[in-house]
Amino acid sequence: MPLPTADKRSAFKKLHESGCFIIPNPFDAGSARALQHLGFKALASTSAGFAWTIAKADNRVTIDDVCDHLTAVCAAVDIPVNADFEGGFAVEPEKVAINVARGVKTGVAGLSIEDSTGDAANPLFEHKLAVERIRAARKAIDADNSGVLLTGRCEAFLWGKKDLNLVIERLQAYSEAGADVLYSPGISTKEEITAVVKAVAPKPVNLLIGGASELTLQAVADLGVRRISVGGALARMAWTGVMKAAKEMAEQGTFTEFANGYPGGELNKMFK
Repeated sequence: MPLPTADKRSAFKKLHESGCFIIPNPFDAGSARALQHLGFKALASTSAGFAWTIAKADNRVTIDDVCDHLTAVCAAVDIPVNADFEGGFAVEPEKVAINVARGVKTGVAGLSIEDSTGDAANPLFEHKLAVERIRAARKAIDADNSGVLLTGRCEAFLWGKKDLNLVIERLQAYSEAGADVLYSPGISTKEEITAVVKAVAPKPVNLLIGGASELTLQAVADLGVRRISVGGALARMAWTGVMKAAKEMAEQGTFTEFANGYPGGELNKMFK
């Protein structure tokens, strides 16, 4: 019998109370089930990884696409799922609230809202509007006492605005507006991470490690981070295998890369 959504949300909240955990990012129901099989305690969706599975670029999926995806992933596992809900698929706070309410109904245990506009010339929403969007998301989540955790994201570093003071100011404002978890993808040095953790304490911080890194789970835990996500990294690794084998066939007419494939029998066992 599937684990009730309320139990998943309760477990997710408890994970954020102490320690540090890895929250890997599956890109479909199958990869979600595989990660659960490996013992991870929670998962997070990836906007890019999911978009590639439906032949779209990152940030080009619709609210319908994402809600269908989240529903499928949540139904496939008995552990909590945090949604990469991009910018709420709207600009105006009231529309963000409507979409967040839809997202909550998919069964997620957590949901993030980011402050990027998608416009390189003006990459972040104006401060006041960005805060109002977080406040609207909080109100939508609380409307039915869902218990869903809200993550407030500042995207400044990803858009080349490497101003740590700006990031901290925004994360503190998002915390005051009701964000349960704070997240600034792109910060990477121990100094940056420590500064963010201290600035928003005692609220938990999510750290993105989306590429090869010398940081370890223990090292990140020692910095005070609560959880580590990997964004589209696992999806890119999956595409690496597909593209290497496909290019070999297309360019050489040979099939040697198949020797590196994961055993089909093991996959069947995992999905029984």
